[in-house]
Amino acid sequence: MGESSISRILGLKADEWVEVRSKAEILSTLDKNGRLDELPFMPQMLEYCGRKLQVYKHAHKLCCFANRPAGSGMSNAVNLKGVHCDGQAYGGCEMRCMILWKEAWLKREGQPESPFSSARYGESVHDRATSESSGCLESDIWAGTRAPHDKTGAGEPVYVCQATQLPQATQPLPRWVFSQYIEDYISGNVPISKILSGLLFQAYDQFFVRSGVGFGSLFRWVYDVFQTFRGGMPYPWRRGQVPKNSPTPSANLNLQVGELVRVKDYREILKTLDDKWLNRGMIFHAELSIHCGKTFRVLQRPRKLIDEKTGKLMLLKNECIVLDGANCEGRYTDPLNCARASYPYWREIWIERVQEKTCSTSEKRAEPS
Repeated sequence: MGESSISRILGLKADEWVEVRSKAEILSTLDKNGRLDELPFMPQMLEYCGRKLQVYKHAHKLCCFANRPAGSGMSNAVNLKGVHCDGQAYGGCEMRCMILWKEAWLKREGQPESPFSSARYGESVHDRATSESSGCLESDIWAGTRAPHDKTGAGEPVYVCQATQLPQATQPLPRWVFSQYIEDYISGNVPISKILSGLLFQAYDQFFVRSGVGFGSLFRWVYDVFQTFRGGMPYPWRRGQVPKNSPTPSANLNLQVGELVRVKDYREILKTLDDKWLNRGMIFHAELSIHCGKTFRVLQRPRKLIDEKTGKLMLLKNECIVLDGANCEGRYTDPLNCARASYPYWREIWIERVQEKTCSTSEKRAEPS
């Protein structure tokens, strides 16, 4: 398939500049399902061929919501700043996932183009017959967006994208495999201070707060006192205050894209959650707590999302919004320092409007956008 002429390992680091390889080069790395190491090269990625972009993070570990709740490891991949899936090849999915790029699909600036066989991407009948036996066509990439049993288009579509394919494209990554944290630092993803503070929190949370010895409340109180002293955040995994079997409250602010809003105080949000951190089925993950009190603009009001476990497009039953810049930082995720940088979803009851005159520099857009 011509992979020997293209380096699959570049050792890219955060903030490096790269160029996306040509369509012909990328096709030469893919199998007949449009994948490399089981990771799909999605149709919307073709528009970036030849463009120079900056690495956001080295994607050596990711949250995997499909079939595996724990952390997952991936080899030789990065995500690029500002490059999100537009969902157009997947029924208009509005998840806006950051796209993953295998290093074989990229090259450093100035690196020459690799030789390839034109038969792998030719359009003539003869060329097509040749390429079908030796490589991947652009049409194969499009065909790869549907599950094999769904190619006829009959019934409810079952999509295959990078998110649904993560279980096959990654390997389980236990929390206490220490080499992942070395990679966090070497890749430039996370400074050593954040790595150490994250590990310290996980150890305190697992061995003290959730130890099961009956002193969880005491240890949460100690944590809060320490954080108050240093000006930090309170313990981020407190259970909600809505009584069991009682409905969680809702609010309809009719927020529009571009409006300026502020995330409410953490303890105020706890009043809207049940004991499983849920509000009408949507979790307020500890990761969201880092944005409490901050100001953002509304980025979108998503309604259609792909279920990563089934590949089917689902309509959200209740309204939610996405905030520009309030992406997941991997501070409390599993794996710690996850590079996936997903956009969390917010209930409007967790948000309040802000008048434009109170706008401050805290609303500035954060990467990835």
